Amino acid sequence: MGENTDVTVTTKAKTKTLLSLLTEPIQWLQMLSSKLNPTFVIGVFLIYGVGQGLSGSLFKVVADYYWKDVQKLQPSTVQLFVGVYFIPWVLKPLWGILTDAFPIRGYRRRPYFIISGVIGTISAATVAFTGNLAATAALMCFLGVSASLAIADVTIDACIARNSIEVRELAPDLQSLCGFCSGTGALVGYLASGFFVHRLGPQESLGLLALSPALTIVLGFVIYEHRTSHIEKKQAVMESVGSTIRSMLKTIRYPQVWKPSLFMFLSLALNVTTHEGHFYWYTDPKLGPAFSQEFVGVIYAIGAVASLVGVLIYHKRLKDYAFRDLVFYAQLLYGVSGVLDLIFILRWNLIIGIPDYFFVVIEESATRITGKIRWMPMMVLSTQLCPLGIEGTFFALLMCIDSMGALLSRWGGGLLLRLLHVTRTDFTNLWLAVLIRDILRFSILALVFLVPRTGQYDQLLPSVVSENNTTHELDEENLELVPINGKTEL
Repeated sequence: MGENTDVTVTTKAKTKTLLSLLTEPIQWLQMLSSKLNPTFVIGVFLIYGVGQGLSGSLFKVVADYYWKDVQKLQPSTVQLFVGVYFIPWVLKPLWGILTDAFPIRGYRRRPYFIISGVIGTISAATVAFTGNLAATAALMCFLGVSASLAIADVTIDACIARNSIEVRELAPDLQSLCGFCSGTGALVGYLASGFFVHRLGPQESLGLLALSPALTIVLGFVIYEHRTSHIEKKQAVMESVGSTIRSMLKTIRYPQVWKPSLFMFLSLALNVTTHEGHFYWYTDPKLGPAFSQEFVGVIYAIGAVASLVGVLIYHKRLKDYAFRDLVFYAQLLYGVSGVLDLIFILRWNLIIGIPDYFFVVIEESATRITGKIRWMPMMVLSTQLCPLGIEGTFFALLMCIDSMGALLSRWGGGLLLRLLHVTRTDFTNLWLAVLIRDILRFSILALVFLVPRTGQYDQLLPSVVSENNTTHELDEENLELVPINGKTEL
């Protein structure tokens, strides 16, 4: 009897634990919805999950095969092209100023969702269904797809920044929400990408990139936004823009702001990426491991799962650590994970008896987990640096600084591959490119002193900064889905 009772108690405990694991995410989303706005959570899902996650992952894999198999370009050239269609992300402050200071028919957000969706849909359809498209024309289409994602991203980021300031204790949770949405979307996109490339071909698969901007167009029509009650004169608009720029320049001069901003820029710029060299080597039938199209998608999908694990580790265990300590150890682990790339390129994994298919999973998982843990606190820090009143534009400015670093990382990697003569058929010096990249990753540890020692819930900016900005704040950003029986105000 005693043994049966123990078994029953153990079974009930396991069932309770399983139910808790299933219901905890739902309860967490309900908590965010109740403290913020349920439509804000939906907006994050659409832009981060479907846009950056699903479309971003499809974009990465399908575009790689398109440049390699359709346009037949060298990896160093593709690396430079990737930097070019990353430029719209560098221009995020411009999109932020447009949405903040130039309303269309009284709306500051809805029209820009629609505009971004139209640009993305036309660009994706053009590159997918136009035969014998020149490389330059294809690059312009990819630039349009990227611009569509960037413009939509600016609007939701403004909402995230505002909520992170007004409900400061939820700032880490909001970044976790973004991470979970983008990670889940990326997982689906990567799993599907290899299948579609194999079945449809690289060019036809690009048509799938029209899904996200099409949904963004719909979002622009169904989202309710408080319409501006007065029409601003051109002079007033220019004064508003000038006031915003002056506030941004004043804020960025604070040591609490420019030091971590400089660190984020340098940590990205020095982390040169050699991704295209890896991709060409992965798929080479003679000199590389000759991974199939489907397995390449699986590799990236495993990386997306690993990113989710990184977000989960941060959300559950690391939110209470000080910024500087967390960033230091995360960067150290990120550098160590890069050594696995070197081992793989040199094929030392085969010497110790680990097959390529298994080792690449270990390498991708380690890089994604440590990379996500390294970057999550920096995103939280970015939201904490935004003063009320100009939070949308200022967050876009910080993301612009990050994007410039990422752009230099891509172009730096392309230049490195070209200098070391890594081509479509010659990977002799690829290991040296990876070694240089790893050394640069460890060198970033010397810059961690730029990150503040404060906790992730502490206020960093002097309160007078936000007080000054809120006196000339534009309009409250309150986005809601239109009720079924409601009317859209035109």
